[in-house]
Amino acid sequence: MTTLLVSHRLHAERGADLAVRARQLDIELELVVLPADPESRLEAAECARIDLAFFSSDVIPQHGRQFFSTVRKAPALKWLHVFNAGVDHPIFSEMLERGARLSTSAGTTAVPIAQTAIAGLLMLARNVPRWIRAQHEHRWDPMRVPNVPRDLAGQIVLVYGLGSIGREIARLAQALGLKVIGIRRSPPQPGDPVDELHPPPQLATLLRRADWLVLAAPLTADTRGLINAKMLAHLPAGAHIINVARGEIIDETALVAALRDGRLGGAYLDVFEKEPLPADSPLWTLPNVLVSPHNSAAALGNDDRVYEMFLANLECWHRGKPINNEVRVTATTKEEI
Repeated sequence: MTTLLVSHRLHAERGADLAVRARQLDIELELVVLPADPESRLEAAECARIDLAFFSSDVIPQHGRQFFSTVRKAPALKWLHVFNAGVDHPIFSEMLERGARLSTSAGTTAVPIAQTAIAGLLMLARNVPRWIRAQHEHRWDPMRVPNVPRDLAGQIVLVYGLGSIGREIARLAQALGLKVIGIRRSPPQPGDPVDELHPPPQLATLLRRADWLVLAAPLTADTRGLINAKMLAHLPAGAHIINVARGEIIDETALVAALRDGRLGGAYLDVFEKEPLPADSPLWTLPNVLVSPHNSAAALGNDDRVYEMFLANLECWHRGKPINNEVRVTATTKEEI
């Protein structure tokens, strides 16, 4: 018998289907359900029975502390699957260090995140913020030469991180006629939607060519604070930044300075050094900045995609096969296998 920890909502919405799917896989599965009251805790005996845990999106925000308090008290926990892609929170290192396996749902939100990133790019490229400000002020303000946008086709977008999100962003950018330069540690793969591919040490040199810098890499020891004042200075005047990765990859103070003095043309930011973004942050009011509340992945199909990925991994786990998106920790970084 395999015992799986799930949220009360997942149990209510998918418990019956989960039982059917487990039987189809020849898995004897018993569910341990997190209480609906976020202040309630499972008894120690219940925690001791947990073999596996599924961290679904409905756990956040009300039940996050309750969920991880439970898995901390589950000494027999063998595998934790999470709905998110990033695993930079200390709790995940803690699970790995105690010997539990960890897998993510990387890829399930790649399409909506990429679409949001490209939407931000298009809004900045077409100077939509100007029209929005004029609309709010009931002011007729057409753009005239020389203050009209450049044609997007032929511009260069530098995509730092070519995982599932970065590849989808690159694919859409190519469809818009941009030249795509990708940065990734691993060598070229068939079908990479890039015109050029370079390793991370080439970043400073490549920034000099970029009209657009898109950040789509995980937060690691190598990427934390990577885009600092020195790196920003390499970008051409008027270049734009799009960050759908992690806020800590950018030195936010240096970014604000570059946006304020006009060295950067603008930015679309979904992530920030501190979240929620403080009300007094200048990023809220800078006219060349678009802000979204770490919400670029929002899409109704995400939970279905995560659930199917979990079920595929449940079968892999049961049959002793490699788990998709399994995470390991090295001396300097957290990364997916």
